Amino acid sequence: MARTENDTWDLASSVGATATAVAAQRAIASKGPDALLNDPFADPLVRAVGSDIFIKLLDNEVDRSNDPLLNRQAVNEQITVRTRYFDDFFMQATESGIQQAVILASGLDTRAYRLPWPTGTVVYEIDQPEVIEFKTRVLAGLGADPTTQRRTVAIDLRDDWPAALVEAGFDANEPTAWSAEGLLVYLPPEAQDRLFDNVVALSAPGSRIATEHMDVRNVPSDWAQKLTARSQRLGSNINLAELFYTGDRNTAAEYLAAHGWQVDIRTTDQAFAAHGFEVPNDELASFGEDSGYLTATLK
Repeated sequence: MARTENDTWDLASSVGATATAVAAQRAIASKGPDALLNDPFADPLVRAVGSDIFIKLLDNEVDRSNDPLLNRQAVNEQITVRTRYFDDFFMQATESGIQQAVILASGLDTRAYRLPWPTGTVVYEIDQPEVIEFKTRVLAGLGADPTTQRRTVAIDLRDDWPAALVEAGFDANEPTAWSAEGLLVYLPPEAQDRLFDNVVALSAPGSRIATEHMDVRNVPSDWAQKLTARSQRLGSNINLAELFYTGDRNTAAEYLAAHGWQVDIRTTDQAFAAHGFEVPNDELASFGEDSGYLTATLK
């Protein structure tokens, strides 16, 4: 179903299903004696969502061996690169003295439960009320406790989330570590600018942000359609072509640099190489030339 201005979803549909897909990837990469990740909560969260295709993926009941981009090893390496990038970002930021972290569109992110946060860190998770309630309930049922103080902000990012964040105890006078993981491409151009406007307004000097580096202006127009077709042959019901917003927009790097942030970009090739992996030799392996990840710091 194509996106609309006030659309809604759960964790088995639309944008919500992409959060479940990412959690399923983390769960699979955490399995076996040669596991690349250690996320013990991803598997039970995905199973609790109850989507058949994701459960089949968890149980290795989908044959992905013939696809160079979507086979098990390639997906495990890709999600490992992505997960470790944001894990390392938060650990480096908080170990440097930043004591509040904000995860925008937190979905099934489990960092508040699995990372060794420094004492005194407060982690804010922002997402739709149904998503926040689901994850909190399922993890409580598992007996899982956050490894630091976790504060949830149950609100749609299209609403006044800055006010809700401040009401939850956020202090805009203190530096913050922000993440916008797997988020920007699901926002219209004006909504992306508005998101960064709010982040900038709430950030004290020393704040940092991490997100993907991409320029959708350079992504082939049929990229999402081709990847959707391939993933649907494996049983996926996610239509990326209906979920992504394309068209002219600022990149995160352009916007943040223009607002006084120092930007550091790690290309996809560099990010994979840092872990001893090679980017799959496939036309759909990245969001265009020089795509990757970025961290920016407000001086």
